[in-house]
Amino acid sequence: MRESWRWFGPTDPVSLEEIRQTGATDIVSALHDIAIGETWPQERIARHRALIEKHNVPGSMLHWTVVESIPVHEDIKLAAPGHEQYIKAWIQSMENLAAEGIKTICYNFMPVIDWTRTDLRHRLPNGAYALKFDQDRFAAFDLFILKRENGQFDYDEDEIARAKVTFEALSAEEISHLTQTIIAGLPGKMTDAAHSLDGFRAALGRYEGIDHNKLRANLVRFLEQVLLSAEKLDVKLAIHPDDPPWDMFGLPRVICTPADLEKLFKASPSPSNGMTLCVGTYGSRPDNDLPQMAHDFRERIHFAHLRGVSRDPEEPRTFTEANHLDSDIDMLRVIHNLLENEQATGRDIFIRPDHGHLMMGDVTKNSNPGYSAIGRMKGLAEIRGAIRALSADI
Repeated sequence: MRESWRWFGPTDPVSLEEIRQTGATDIVSALHDIAIGETWPQERIARHRALIEKHNVPGSMLHWTVVESIPVHEDIKLAAPGHEQYIKAWIQSMENLAAEGIKTICYNFMPVIDWTRTDLRHRLPNGAYALKFDQDRFAAFDLFILKRENGQFDYDEDEIARAKVTFEALSAEEISHLTQTIIAGLPGKMTDAAHSLDGFRAALGRYEGIDHNKLRANLVRFLEQVLLSAEKLDVKLAIHPDDPPWDMFGLPRVICTPADLEKLFKASPSPSNGMTLCVGTYGSRPDNDLPQMAHDFRERIHFAHLRGVSRDPEEPRTFTEANHLDSDIDMLRVIHNLLENEQATGRDIFIRPDHGHLMMGDVTKNSNPGYSAIGRMKGLAEIRGAIRALSADI
């Protein structure tokens, strides 16, 4: 497997020099400063790649090999008038990346919001901090802070009652913090979604009348155009699941389960149409069997995020991001099946530690939520040890 590490560019608090010390060899990155819908110029891609490789020496090599991600403009997801210009820009960005030798692209098709949590610093018993999604806090935000129109129809009476109790216990400061965490506080989330409650409501309102079938059809139409170029370039697209993997804010989400993936690959069977096996995201649903998914989609998995979650036994939609090998997911079986996939297909799979715990000296440092250095290095070390041990038996 190819050990990779996500780097947010020159402003990332975790430097390339520090990444070299982790033993990772592949960089997962993007041009985050370019506006959604604009083409990534080849010159900018080349400059970013050169920055990553600038200090390469034998025994300490870094290469930009995976993009995470080229964001998909909201107008594409909506198939809004004029959205074709954004598809053309996306394709041109992909072609420019391929010209620089970067041919694995992770992307997602989540409407309005990207990955969402309700707590970016949930204190664990050992003193470290984890990302957490609390369903009651989310419902409290949706129903009593955002006050989304007709939002009450997405919850049963018990859920509404719990959300009300949760909301009434929040201070003004906690309400403000929860609001910013959900609509404005996550890296890679700033697409065209607004930075205010009114703007957020307006962004959600654009999806009125868009159900699962329409959103899935828009995804397939997007891929019909993109995959023509991807195949010629030998580019592998790796769609990331919706995170969390269920409908939110009345928005349809269409990459949540194996059944969703089967529909996508049946509609767009191109060998360039693949997936990111984000174990933690898919594992947020108890009905997703991650080891089985790692086996069943062996031809489609081009990239994997290896982290786990611990789900609340009383409310399974509430989860805390756990240690990479110690969660509700059998990560060892997932890794074993990925190793077998590599042997069967003859292809390397890019993997990276995902959302590490905030711990030790990083607690007082500035970092992107989930992307501090020490917690991810701990996760990578655990994964590396598991791979070495399991490889001996394959």
